[in-house]
Formats: sequence, C-alpha cells, structure tokens
Amino acid sequence: MSDVRPLALQWSDVDPGRHPFTLDWNAAVELAKLVAPLLPTAEVAAESRGRSLDAVTRLLVERCGRWSCGWNWSVGEGDLDGGVVEAWCCASDSVTTADATAPRVVAALQEWRRWLEELAERFATLGPPEDMPESAVAPWYWERACTRLVAVVADRTRAQSGWYGHCMQVLAWFLAYHGMNEERAKRIVADAVGGRFDSWTAPDAVLVEEVNARFAAVAGGSV
Repeated sequence: MSDVRPLALQWSDVDPGRHPFTLDWNAAVELAKLVAPLLPTAEVAAESRGRSLDAVTRLLVERCGRWSCGWNWSVGEGDLDGGVVEAWCCASDSVTTADATAPRVVAALQEWRRWLEELAERFATLGPPEDMPESAVAPWYWERACTRLVAVVADRTRAQSGWYGHCMQVLAWFLAYHGMNEERAKRIVADAVGGRFDSWTAPDAVLVEEVNARFAAVAGGSV
C-alpha cells in the first residue's frame, strides 16, 4: 500500500472532484460494521496508540480511497499531529467498546471528507477568474488566498501542536488545484512558510503579511 500518512497526501489524492464519495445512513452503518472487528481493545489502544489503528486505516483506504487516511488526523497531539478532526481524539481516549468506537471512526471519516470538500470550494473562489490572462493576474489574488487559507487552517487546527504542517499542505493543494505541478507547489510553500510558523501560536498579521508576500511573489508567476 502507498504511503498513508495524511501529511503525505497531495491534492491529486484528496480532490473531491476526482474521488467522489457519498455515505448515506445505511452505508455508514455497514461501514461501521466492517470497522468494528478491526478495532483494538481499549487496553491495546492505550499502550500502542495510533499504531493499533493501522488495520482500520487500511480498510478505509481500500474501500474509500487514499484520501481517507486522514480520518484520525485530529486537532492537537492525537494519533497524529496538527490536524482538523474533532470527532476523534486519539486511540488512547477514543477507543472504548467496538460498538461505541466504530461509529466514531465513521463520523471522523465524514468530518475529514467535509473538510476536503470545503477546501475545494474555497480554492475555487480564491483563485483568479479562469478566463483571466496570466499577465493580468494581480499579486493580491495570491496574497488574499494565502492570508485566508492560513487563517482558516489556524482556526480549524486551533494553531495547536504541528498545525503549520497541514497549513503548508493546504497552501500547496491550493496551487495544485490551480494547475501547478505538485512538487513545485510544495517547494514554493516551503520557501514562503518554512520555519516561520510555530506550534501553539497563531501567526500575527505582520507575519502573515510577510508570508503571503513571499507566496505571491513566486506563485503569481508560476501558476
């Protein structure tokens, strides 16, 4: 199986337009039934933490697609570090009985999916108009996008431990959404952001302005 760390996900892996997904009530119940036998006991979960959920992640990836590996990327220091999911805390706290925990897994998966769909909607509105020539695209389009995306990720992650990793990922996803090569997008974001954001601290306006200026200076001539 390919890398299923959520921080390794690229936009091509998670783009809702490429990876349709629906889960009505009946399908959610059936998925929970498949998850339940794979869950560790509370004792094993407390000892092995996120590693005890590998079988669950593999099942979700096989059935739903690689994008689903972010199902337990919770806020703060959970199984992983610096995510947005609130329906799941961590294996040591969220795993109880199989019957109680399996629906929680499905709820976390659905929350993660809603976040990806929300990002796609934001990306569509934050970029320049599709019919606008590249020469006419003002830098403020990219500055505005950077500012707003940093703000929304800081809010959703509560700027807790490692939040900046997903923030950088989202900025790279935005560039990829608008046609940039994904590896180049990651390099641009690393240059604009790398080392400037800290855990447990939301960036102030001055820092965000510095970052979005660096982001726009390169992205504006490359997308």
